[in-house]
Amino acid sequence: MCFLMLKFYRLPFLYGIIQVVQNRQSFLDNQILEYDLQIVISTKRWEKIMSIDNSKTRVVVGMSGGVDSSVTALLLKEQGYDVIGIFMKNWDDTDENGFCTATEDYKDVAAVADQIGIPYYSVNFEKEYWDRVFEYFLAEYRAGRTPNPDVMCNKEIKFKAFLDYAMNLGADYVATGHYAQVTRDEDGTVHMLRGADNGKDQTYFLSQLSQEQLQKTMFPLGHLQKPQVREIAERAGLATAKKKDSTGICFIGEKNFKEFLGQYLPAQPGRMMTVDGRDMGEHTGLMYYTIGQRGGLGIGGQIGGDNEPWFVVGKDLSKNILYVGQGFYHESLMSTSLQASQVHFTRDMPEEFTLECTAKFRYRQPDSQVTVKVKGDKAEVIFAEPQRAITPGQAVVFYDGQECLGGGMIDMAYKDGEACQYI
Repeated sequence: MCFLMLKFYRLPFLYGIIQVVQNRQSFLDNQILEYDLQIVISTKRWEKIMSIDNSKTRVVVGMSGGVDSSVTALLLKEQGYDVIGIFMKNWDDTDENGFCTATEDYKDVAAVADQIGIPYYSVNFEKEYWDRVFEYFLAEYRAGRTPNPDVMCNKEIKFKAFLDYAMNLGADYVATGHYAQVTRDEDGTVHMLRGADNGKDQTYFLSQLSQEQLQKTMFPLGHLQKPQVREIAERAGLATAKKKDSTGICFIGEKNFKEFLGQYLPAQPGRMMTVDGRDMGEHTGLMYYTIGQRGGLGIGGQIGGDNEPWFVVGKDLSKNILYVGQGFYHESLMSTSLQASQVHFTRDMPEEFTLECTAKFRYRQPDSQVTVKVKGDKAEVIFAEPQRAITPGQAVVFYDGQECLGGGMIDMAYKDGEACQYI
């Protein structure tokens, strides 16, 4: 059996053509725009870039009604592309008073599209979202895992259902307001790079995208910092310039998580135990807890015990037991490897190989050095140093320097070859 050892070496990345609004003189007049790799583009170079005729290239922009997608559409329009805005309605969030956040967001899309002079439409993907994302979300919680619906939404909705719809509109590319970057080799191969704003980089959530999807994708904000995006919006007078960023899971919004989840999955209270068998009370349902969680346990100080905080350290789905322990680095929270499924790379790879790279196990976590042993769509990920609170259901994402290589979904964590009591 062929077994390859691969090492991804850093490419001489070009962080993308600087996409800044043409007529914003404070960005252009007698200024030099400088970015992470010391790439400098002068005003003359910028004028040359802007002289390229993009009018025959159609880009369909996913517009959410937020500032990021608004500026995305603005930048592309200013660069002369044939731009169409699409608002995706993925969830019916009408409340008991008849108020619908999506309706307000669509009004913002319409206002921005009118301001910058592009056509816009609303498309309903509620069925696709329910079937491909929400059912997955519920199934993961039933299995005692903690899913990441944003990863699946990008894979199945924003870069599949939306991409297909855009292609039917004659699009050459789709664009979104994600903080990520793409570069293209001479042979057409696309590489996905981290966003220049480390605090906003969203490649973690885009790690399941295929080469085919990336070849049809543009990320106009990838080289910008978030404050720059706000400034561009404000200078252009966009209706969304001061709109607050959305946070959390889109279909939950401002709702109470327990109440929302309880509408679809009946809660099953059970016992809360320490790993050495002490009964610490009752939990309200395993689905409400995640590995490494501190709050919401209802465990006060213990007579004769220390004052270290309590954390969720494991779950036993078959017995409906929630395991808890004291200390941030409780031994039950530490692991040395994990098994992942749905492993996917942004480029074609051999069926079986070993990869030395870095990885993230949750969003905004610092990279950790790992060895990845891939076989088909599964992988064993071995850590150079023990890791805390590896959580089944979350994504593990692989990087080589600035390039996001792909990733998979965490099935189980192991400590020195023994499965952790996580599910």
